[in-house]
Parts: sequence; structure tokens; C-alpha cells
Amino acid sequence: MSDVNLPPLPPVGGQISGRSVVDVLTEQHSELLSLTERLADPRVRSVLVATVSRHLSAEEQYLHPAIRQAVPDGDRIADRELAEDRELLKLLVAEDWEQIVEGVRRHVAADAGELFPLLEQMVPADDMIRLGNRVETAAESAPTRPHPGTPVTPPWNKVVDPLVGAVDKVRDVVTARTTYARDL
Repeated sequence: MSDVNLPPLPPVGGQISGRSVVDVLTEQHSELLSLTERLADPRVRSVLVATVSRHLSAEEQYLHPAIRQAVPDGDRIADRELAEDRELLKLLVAEDWEQIVEGVRRHVAADAGELFPLLEQMVPADDMIRLGNRVETAAESAPTRPHPGTPVTPPWNKVVDPLVGAVDKVRDVVTARTTYARDL
């Protein structure tokens, strides 16, 4: 049984395949920081909003529950992170770009400085890969717009976020909105 309450994934070639949740989220953080440096372009702003929205949704679905379960005092840490995520989503709605940049930087620093080292210390490597696989999948079905009023904890966020994400993706297609950095 997994230390972070995840069902096993089928092994590929006898080994669990994929990237660690820390590797996946670190890559996403790098993309977020890169986007914050290019906000003069309105299309970059749209992509930043979508990327932050997807990223936070995936963290809320898998990273925070793993912190709660595997890390001592994890409930307090996860609750603090969820509150900060809600504030960042509210800034996205308000389009307060200076505060958004500060919020993204704080978020990245908190994850890299506190959460990731705790996870790497407390969670076995196989579970870290399982979490990474799930975070990647969750990010793809996540909302592309900020929805600070949606549920932030399982099981409801795992049900609501993909549904809201589907509606957002339809809106994105109808409005020809760019939501990925690779499409800039």
C-alpha cells in the first residue's frame, strides 16, 4: 500500500515509469517564472492565468493530500498552502499583475524550500513517481481559468475541477484563447 494512499500503477517493463512529483512541479514552476517575465504581451498573460490555474488545481488534488498524509504537521502546512492558493486565484481574477508575479514567486519558493524537501524525505520514490504521473494527468484536465470558489480538497475537487476544466476548454476554443506557452 502506498504511503500517500494511491492505488498502484501498472509497471512498465517491471519498473514504475514516470517522473517524480518534484520533477514535474519544478518544471511547471520554471515555466511559471518564465511567463512572469514576459507579461507585456497580453497573450502571455492569458497563458500565465491558464498555467497557474492548471498548476494549482493539480497540486490541490495530489500534492496537498500527500503532504497531509505523509508529513508530520501536514494538515497545517496543507491548509496554509491552500489559503495561499486561493489568494493567488483571486489575484488572477482581479488581473493584478504585480501582485500575481509576487504570488507566483512566493508559491515557487515555498514549494521548493519547504514542501519538496519534506516530500522527498518522507515519501518513497515509487510513490513520488505515482504522484508525478497523477499531477501531470490532473493538470491536463484542470480548469484554465481561476475559480477561487470551487472545492479545494478531495474528493470534491477531483470531481469538480475536471468538469469546470472541460467548460473552460470549450470557452477557450470559442474565444481562440491561448492557454499553453508552446502556442505563443
